[in-house]
Amino acid sequence: MIELVCNLHSHTRFSDGVGFHRDVVAAAVRAGLDVVGVTDHNVWVGGVQGYYDRVLLLVGEEVHDPFRQPQANHALILGAGREMAMEAASPQALIDAAREQGALVFLAHPVECVPRWLQDWLGEPALPWVDRTVVGFTGLEIWNTMSEFKARLRTPLHALYYAFFPQRFLRGPFPEAIRWWEQLWLSEVPAVAIGGADAHGHAYTLGPWRRVLFPYEWLFRAVNTHILVDRPLHRHPEVDWLVIRDALQAGRVWVANDLLGSSRGFRFEARSGHRRATMGETLRRAGAVQFEAVAPAPGEFRLIRFGKGVVARARGRGLRHLTEEPGIYRIEGYRGGHLWILTNPIRVI
Repeated sequence: MIELVCNLHSHTRFSDGVGFHRDVVAAAVRAGLDVVGVTDHNVWVGGVQGYYDRVLLLVGEEVHDPFRQPQANHALILGAGREMAMEAASPQALIDAAREQGALVFLAHPVECVPRWLQDWLGEPALPWVDRTVVGFTGLEIWNTMSEFKARLRTPLHALYYAFFPQRFLRGPFPEAIRWWEQLWLSEVPAVAIGGADAHGHAYTLGPWRRVLFPYEWLFRAVNTHILVDRPLHRHPEVDWLVIRDALQAGRVWVANDLLGSSRGFRFEARSGHRRATMGETLRRAGAVQFEAVAPAPGEFRLIRFGKGVVARARGRGLRHLTEEPGIYRIEGYRGGHLWILTNPIRVI
């Protein structure tokens, strides 16, 4: 397996970002990404997808119904190759149309809470995903940097504090999002969890202070999606997208706050006899099952069984655990008390 570090959610001047595609890619290069996605609101920009320097730029779209009140149900669509906003009025029709195009659909910032004072200041309401009857989507954007930032700003003093110490607000996905994700898996819906920056590059003003809190580069060093692809990329954008699409759809993915230390090189596997599986895969037991997580830096690691909670803990550069119990298992890794790594699960049957 070959690892790619990706950030699949950003915006340019074609919607509500401050930079152009070239600015997003330049920031991705400086941040050490392999893949960056631009997903402007209700606009798909053709003719720019491709390699720039060593980074692959993917062009998708964040689609929502602008006439819906209150606003909700934003979908990240990757790989459609055309404009999808005309389907926005019906979330299910949008998902169906995108999948017919061979695209992936992730429910963007599916759980979001914005304090009232912040809504008044920014003029931006919370934008959760509220239609939970939809089917056929690929997964959830379970950790969204900007959603978490807004939720942490309980007062203007919090805003001032995090303006100068932005790395301290990143603690992990909202518990409700985790519960929803686990329930999907327990209901036989293998939703893939990804993370994203939701990068716009905006400056914010609070009284006499004006600060560019989240330039693209900073965000691309924070919450990222790490993907394991099964063959090398060849610098052919359309072919390489298919390799990435297959890995994302399979769930060979973990989400990491790489500000706490690069998680490049992390691995999580389960073995039973001569059989083995990694994230997103199913392992049929041939006796006991050995779980192993290996990390590039020390931390605290927890093996979590969906519906049951933590079943094993370890400190150091990983975790090993032997069990005979079937179930759906994932890893969480922590550094300094903050969530560092969250994997997609391995199903054991």
